[in-house]
Amino acid sequence: MSAAIKVLSVNVSEKKGTIKKPVEAIKLTDKGVEKDAHSGPWNRQVSLLGVESIAKFSEEANRKIAFGEFAENITTEGIKLYKTLPLDRFVNESIELEVTQIGKKCHGSNCQIFQEVGNCVMPKEGIFARVVRGGTMQAGLRFEYKPRVIKSTVITLSDRAFHGLYADRSGKKIEKRLEAFWTSQHRKSEIDYVLIPDEPALLEKAVRTAVQNGSDFIFTTGGTGIGPKDITPDVVKPMLDKEIPGIMDLIRIKYGAEKPAALISRSIAGLIGRTLVYCLPGSQKAVDEYMDEILKTVVHSLYMIHRLDIH
Repeated sequence: MSAAIKVLSVNVSEKKGTIKKPVEAIKLTDKGVEKDAHSGPWNRQVSLLGVESIAKFSEEANRKIAFGEFAENITTEGIKLYKTLPLDRFVNESIELEVTQIGKKCHGSNCQIFQEVGNCVMPKEGIFARVVRGGTMQAGLRFEYKPRVIKSTVITLSDRAFHGLYADRSGKKIEKRLEAFWTSQHRKSEIDYVLIPDEPALLEKAVRTAVQNGSDFIFTTGGTGIGPKDITPDVVKPMLDKEIPGIMDLIRIKYGAEKPAALISRSIAGLIGRTLVYCLPGSQKAVDEYMDEILKTVVHSLYMIHRLDIH
């Protein structure tokens, strides 16, 4: 469910590290706030701070904090902005902003804001965004907060499961692992599930459909061995724009040291456009082992693909 936020003030400064002053309106372009010191071709184009955070700090400081005093371009009301996540968006009929960073490094006594106010709430509760659709913004405008939904497609290749000879457990295992992981990250997620026989044309079609439908991640299970029906890497690898060999090499070495059969797996990972693709073996145990390692990397990989420099 989305929430609404209201713009209380728009603020500008000509020099970084200084307090911003409220103005009647600001113009948002593909570089951020026109005539503001922070505008440019980077991720931290626009800064936002909620009045909820300002009120809390005002009480602690025992004085009223003016809009823009923490160097925020946009002062809002409605939600706790610092609980949003990178790639979430604020949208109305003409303007769209995408969250790129939560908080920032505090420069302490070197910052004019810190010198004048005695502290700064921006490093913990301010957020930054980039402009997706620009326009003129002024106090009173309202925006809908739209959390980013992480979309995944799970594709199981199995002749026997497809024909109902047994239930697909590995694909369902991936689904459960993804659901649990994104819940732990406080992310909304959607998962499409596809069950197909070991047929190259059907696999290629399923992968292309998932990419076209905007999946952030594709996980296949089955068909990564060296048997005559193991065709997954042979189909998927030519489709990749970039291969990511390290993750699968690590998994093979880690588990192959104890179970040499794991070294026979031809699992691959890579990128098609902005979609990450992981081809996993077909057993439940292998799925768990692979997901244990892959899930450590997916958030950072997602941010890299969307040009977010977050470490």
